[in-house]
Amino acid sequence: MRSFITELLHRHGDEVPILSHRSTVTHGLLRADVTAHALRFAAVGIGDGSTVAVQVPPSFSQLEAVLALWSLGAQVISIDHRLRPAEAHVLHELTRPEFLVHPGGTPAQGFQERYGLVAERVEGLPAASPHRLVQFSSGSTGRPKVIGRSTPSLVDEVDRFSAADGMVRRGERLLLLNSPAHSFGLIGGLLHSLAAGAHLVFAASPTAEDILSCARTHEVDFVTGLPFHFDLLASSPDRDALRTVRGAFAGGEMMPQDVADRFLAAYGFPVGECFGTTETGGLTMAVSGTVRPSVGRPMSGITARVRNGLVEVALPETPYLAENDPARFSGGWFRTGDRGEFTADGELRLLGRADSLVVVRGNKVDLTEVEHVLRGHPQVTEAVAVGRTEIRAYVGTASSTLTAQALSDWCTERLAEFKLPQHIHVMDVLPRTSSGKIIRNMEPLHASYLQAHSAGNNGTK
Repeated sequence: MRSFITELLHRHGDEVPILSHRSTVTHGLLRADVTAHALRFAAVGIGDGSTVAVQVPPSFSQLEAVLALWSLGAQVISIDHRLRPAEAHVLHELTRPEFLVHPGGTPAQGFQERYGLVAERVEGLPAASPHRLVQFSSGSTGRPKVIGRSTPSLVDEVDRFSAADGMVRRGERLLLLNSPAHSFGLIGGLLHSLAAGAHLVFAASPTAEDILSCARTHEVDFVTGLPFHFDLLASSPDRDALRTVRGAFAGGEMMPQDVADRFLAAYGFPVGECFGTTETGGLTMAVSGTVRPSVGRPMSGITARVRNGLVEVALPETPYLAENDPARFSGGWFRTGDRGEFTADGELRLLGRADSLVVVRGNKVDLTEVEHVLRGHPQVTEAVAVGRTEIRAYVGTASSTLTAQALSDWCTERLAEFKLPQHIHVMDVLPRTSSGKIIRNMEPLHASYLQAHSAGNNGTK
């Protein structure tokens, strides 16, 4: 990993820009900053095989710290800065890092360029494997799994992005809305941009106003983000702000077709799709857009199949470090947990999560169909349906007048009786995991609803 990072850092000239927010960092300045961080980290004992938990808010400092640690041969354990101490403690217990890297003061809101980072030694263990990036499952369905990415895995993913048709190119400006602490932000964002000579641009905050202002100021060529970013932009259209954009794609979770349609109508160009998992990295790419639930063809070097209705990907080893999950990885195949099928021309169509099929009074119900109907209501911004023997729906809305009864009537007109949610809970916004995905676990969903309801939220059925 050290040689790979060193080569990436020296691939482009000193004056070529690489990072922009309020100011711009060139490749020459980035090399100098990474070197300075590496010297400070080495001074406290971090070196080849050290395990280092990095919990730094989105910033130039966060990106530079990760590069510096990799340049020293350390294993980076990436922890979302929004996690509470108790949540971070769970991840520390799972991974036992030797060092913690965090901001020296109270983190500010939104993207910041610089933090004074602190590296402190704690009780932990050196790396027991050659993996150089450690991440965690989203936590949406229970205790997080520890996921390891080896150097060959990371290099291969960068190569896949570089080979993808329509991907951001040398000299183009990429507005990266994905978190740089998570899989795509680090690999498809930072590492691919270093490899390709692309120029990463960051918005001050994930609001439509700040995103559009950033796009206009930097005249960006490309935009990547989660579906809710594109939903925000479609709800506050400003075509002039994105006049220079030639491409965009969403990842992290499936883009609802209605959001993609509204964005296309507002801005005149489609949102593509990148499907992948934390365990595998990016798997498919359709930069020029697609008709959902298609997510495009497998990227170069990916071997995928559909077995028993589930999408599986060939991997040389288990991606799990703490303990293998034979339900997810067995015989050289990783089960993504997504139901799917391949079309005649080789595109992958995703048909929902494996756990989205439930049986209600002897009838099979696909919860994604229920969610689709709820999202079709003009006042609904997001929706999730959960349950095993009865369906419970949680709905986000900006309206102060939308009621659970109105949504129940809406569903009754569009769904068979056995598909109807038995309970509908209306909230301002739905809770999300640290990676920005909507939580689909009943307990934290309902706890969040109760907390919001006690504060005077919209209501329940």
